Amino acid sequence: MLYPKIGIRPVIDGRWGGVRESLENQTTNMARAAAELISANLRYTDGTPAKCVIGCTTIGGGAEAAKVAEQFASENVVATLSVTPCWCYGSETMDLDPKTIKAVWGFNGTERPGAVYLAAVMAAHAQRGLPAFSIYGHDVQDASDTTIPADVAEKILRFARASLAVGQMKNKAYVNIGGVAMGIAGSFCDAAFMQKYLGLRAGWVDLTEVLRRVKLEIYDKDEYEKALAWIKDNCKEGFDKNAGKKFPEIITKSKVIPADKDWEFITKFTLIVEDILHGNPKLAEMGWHEESLGRNAAVGGFQGQSRWTDWLPNGDFTESLLASSFDWNGKKPPFPFATENDTLNGIAMLFASLLTGKAPCFHDVRTYWSPEAVERVTGKALTGKAANGIIHLINSGATAMDCTGASKDENGKGTVKEWWNMTDSDISACLAATDWCRADYEYFRGGGYSVHYVTRGGAPVTMMRLNIVKGLGPVLIVAEGWSVDLPAEVHKTLDERTDPGWPTTWFAPRLTGKGDFTDV
Repeated sequence: MLYPKIGIRPVIDGRWGGVRESLENQTTNMARAAAELISANLRYTDGTPAKCVIGCTTIGGGAEAAKVAEQFASENVVATLSVTPCWCYGSETMDLDPKTIKAVWGFNGTERPGAVYLAAVMAAHAQRGLPAFSIYGHDVQDASDTTIPADVAEKILRFARASLAVGQMKNKAYVNIGGVAMGIAGSFCDAAFMQKYLGLRAGWVDLTEVLRRVKLEIYDKDEYEKALAWIKDNCKEGFDKNAGKKFPEIITKSKVIPADKDWEFITKFTLIVEDILHGNPKLAEMGWHEESLGRNAAVGGFQGQSRWTDWLPNGDFTESLLASSFDWNGKKPPFPFATENDTLNGIAMLFASLLTGKAPCFHDVRTYWSPEAVERVTGKALTGKAANGIIHLINSGATAMDCTGASKDENGKGTVKEWWNMTDSDISACLAATDWCRADYEYFRGGGYSVHYVTRGGAPVTMMRLNIVKGLGPVLIVAEGWSVDLPAEVHKTLDERTDPGWPTTWFAPRLTGKGDFTDV
């Protein structure tokens, strides 16, 4: 992996003869402290600590700015953080590369006018149409203080975290397996949006390619046996909604894979999808060189409904497993993979996984339950964080197993962890909290399995949805809140009004009393 890096630019007063010399150590120490902060707190999606490049010289003018720019150009620097404790020559020292993301940290001290430079250089960025983020501490520091205040550290890490996310998307692809599902607007993949806003290549793979690879056995046979054995040992089946039902002929004759062979087909499908997304050198050894290359995916999606699921097992297991932080080989980076090929939800999942290192969960907003409606239906009143009402987050069974909340934090509370912090006991707990219910044949004539669990309460939750608004462009909607536990009888009553074989999260948003967050 060619890691995107943060370039640290130590910017200094260019006047020699005492001024510049007196600032060299302080400026260099600021750069080192910023680099250490970033590397100690942030990671790439593969778990490797974030990498920074410190400028080879302090930058007092245009010549040194160019020298550092040349250095950064060979290091895959995607963002620059300019740091300074003093006044500097603004237009001569600023980062002029239009391709880098920029921030400036001006030291809040009285001995030198770092704030003056910060204001001046931000104005210079604005004049030149080069967006930049301003970082300044709340409290005055002494010139000898080498620590980074908590508020400054938070701003630096936010900038670096987002910048590295952008860098990791660069030159990657969104891979659509299939086309538009059920007329869903979010399934219409806009290649121009992907390229212009995200730096992602949009790609499509026809569903017949999956069937070709199944038929011609273009997958790793050893990996298939390993995966199937793990599934049979760890993925317990839940209840069958179809049991005892008499279905019309159009449904019964549509299932071409026998029910007792679903897991075999699903396992092959999972391996094939992973190979399409990422490539697999084993396929080249088998003589399938083109297939071995993959599509360089950072994110993807599967059409599923309805043309595929009208006769073949659904993709819910595959979608869930890819998004989870583990599989038959142990813990792994979660891969954002959208059900129903909902590309806009897929991008939101990508944002979430890049920014947190945690498994992203795909949910539909199924129902708002007011306190009055809950009490009418169940005879029970909502309490605690749920007292103002709850939102039922549920989908057809295609979300990460991490969202059971069965992993434990340092205090023994349920949580969703960064994948590199997952333990064997966390993985076992997530598997134990999950079962797999046979897909409802009325929705999925081809069968398959849906992931099923109830998310444990008390975990912080961030909901995101990306939309494209005509005349405005992309809009990201964000809501914060918590998962909540409901009494068993309340959960059962509410859940059975939908589909109790699908994964449920009861969500209580954080209310501020203002605007959209006045009520649930």
